[in-house]
This record gives sequence, structure tokens and C-alpha cells, in this order.
Amino acid sequence: MKITKAFFEEIKDLIHSARATVARGVDLVQVYTNFEIGWRIVEQEQKGKGRAEYGQEVIKALAERLTEEFGMGFSARNLASMKAFYLQYQERRPILQTPSAKLKPVGKSQSPIVQTLSAQLGSTPRPFSLSWSHYVFLLSIKNPDERSFYEIESASQDWTLKELKRQFDSSLYERLALSRDKKGIRRLAKEGQIIANPADILKEPLVLEFLGLHESHRYSESDLETALIDYLEHFLLELGKGFLFESRQRRFTFDGEHFFVDLVFYNRLLRCYVLIDLKLGRLTHQNLGQMLMYVNTFDREIKLPEENPTIGIVLCRQKNKAIVEITLPKGTNIHASEYQLYLPSKEELQRKLIEWGNEAGGGK
Repeated sequence: MKITKAFFEEIKDLIHSARATVARGVDLVQVYTNFEIGWRIVEQEQKGKGRAEYGQEVIKALAERLTEEFGMGFSARNLASMKAFYLQYQERRPILQTPSAKLKPVGKSQSPIVQTLSAQLGSTPRPFSLSWSHYVFLLSIKNPDERSFYEIESASQDWTLKELKRQFDSSLYERLALSRDKKGIRRLAKEGQIIANPADILKEPLVLEFLGLHESHRYSESDLETALIDYLEHFLLELGKGFLFESRQRRFTFDGEHFFVDLVFYNRLLRCYVLIDLKLGRLTHQNLGQMLMYVNTFDREIKLPEENPTIGIVLCRQKNKAIVEITLPKGTNIHASEYQLYLPSKEELQRKLIEWGNEAGGGK
């Protein structure tokens, strides 16, 4: 008997979804268990009346016994991470202790967290939603606002650990923070990157190190465009949320003369087209004027009435703020953004953020 392709695909998707759910559940069980172990270690250490050497002895002795019983995964270093994990996120423990848990008897080896673990995995809001490996990495981030931002973004964007590390190494938090006021920075820490207007999608600079192009090598705008298309998945991740690729080298014709915009995207969150033109050198007023022509054409001839105005971005190696301010009218949807072919210095961006904060606060 033959079955339809649609029927088979439906069953296949169901199995993939189930496996992904089980895998995520296993990850969360590990996270919750390690949180509970960290809590128990801290409780035991407190019996030593705050003596640091007593705490070290507790972790060392526990590591030896657990390794003997369960094998790898319970080294003194790992147990120290569990302790640090609990101490960092201990304010979330009350969320785990639900009313249903308190109605059940708790044995010596059980806690409300363990008893209601399966229920918590299916409830919202959840205290934790990432894998243990994600949280181990997050613990290395000292700035609590920055740590909170990366946790929120990892969960909402479903970043792998590799993607999280890449975004951290490229200083995503600092690059977004530098384009916002103090209130906007606080929102980054509490809510992540919220896309509500064109300025919310901009980063300064965009980092394109994944292209493998080098500063010392000669390359053309065509080479840059081709490399971006070859690494489109990486480029979409760097651009940010909601981007869909539509076309490259989109042609416009005026009085028999042809013009081409390098890359055309659509942002489903802003519900508008986003045009990107690539420039290797220093930004000029001609670059901005050309983008203004592209944006006006899209708004008049292509976008639907219910869609929002088109955004134009000139991606250049060196931006001239004075040229941008003089050339473009206020309130325009055209922006210039720099790109780099190497990861920026996190220390330098952090220093810029501090300097920016001092300037915005009048030096206070």
C-alpha cells in the first residue's frame, strides 16, 4: 500500500519534534539536578560556619564518593560549578517550589524541586530553559546585565552553545548597547533585543569574520557580496532577528539606465523590506543618495500598503557621521553601518560603552 508524501512528512515531523522535546527535557533535568546539588552543597558548607577550607573539603569528599558511585561528571571542578550556579541563580529557587510540591511529603533525599521537576518542565514561566553547557559558559560572564542578555537571547533564538560563544566573542551586547540610551540598555538586560523600530536592528559594527576575508588581501564588492551569500546563514545570524533573504543584485531602471542594489531582505518583525548596499571604502554622500533612490523606489512601486516603510543600510568600511547628518533628512529610514572582518576587542568596546555612558550622564 502506498502512502502520500504529505502523510509521511507529517509523521516524520512528529517524530523529529518528539525527539527534540525529549532531548531538551534531558538537558533541563540535568540543569535542575545540578541546581539542586549546588543548593545542598551550600547548605552543607554553612554547617562549617563559613570556613572556606571546610567548603573545599566538602566538595573534595563529595566528588570522590560520587565519582566512585556514578563515574565521570562529578569532579570537584564540576561540583564547584554547580555550587556557583546555585549561588548565581538562587533567587529563582522559590519559582521551583510550587504549591503542588508543598502538598507532597518530602523525604530526606527528596526536595520540592526534585518532586515537581517533570511538572516544571511543562510550565511557564520556567526558571531555566538552556542546557547545562550553556549555563556553565554564562557563569563566566561577570557583568550580570550582560549575562542576563545572553541567557534571554540564547533561549529566544535557540542558539547552540557554539552560536552563543560566537555572539559573545563578537561583543554583541556591547555593540547593541552602544546604539541605545541608558533606558534601552536596561531593557537589553531584562528583555533581550526587542525589535520595534528600524534602529533596533542596527549594530555598530557588524562583524563578518566568518567570511574568511583578510584585511591585507585585495577583494572587490562583488567578492564581498558572493562571500556573504555563501555564508548566508551566518550573515542572517549576525544581522539579527526576523530577517529573510529575498534577492541579490535587484535591478532598477531609470530612463534606460540600470542600477543594482546588492542585497534585499525582508524583516518579518518590522514587516518591511531591508535593502543593503556594500561599499569597500569610506562612505560618501553619493552612496547615501543612491540608497535614498532605492528606498523611494521600493516604497512607491513594491511594498504593499499594509507594510511599513523600507529600510536602507549602506554597509561600509568607514562611516562619516558628519556626511550622514548633512546628507540625510531627519527621521529617514536610511542608515550607515560599519563592518569589520575581524572580531572587535571586547575591552575596547566596553571602554567605549563606559565613555558613552559618562557623556550621556554628563560625566557622572
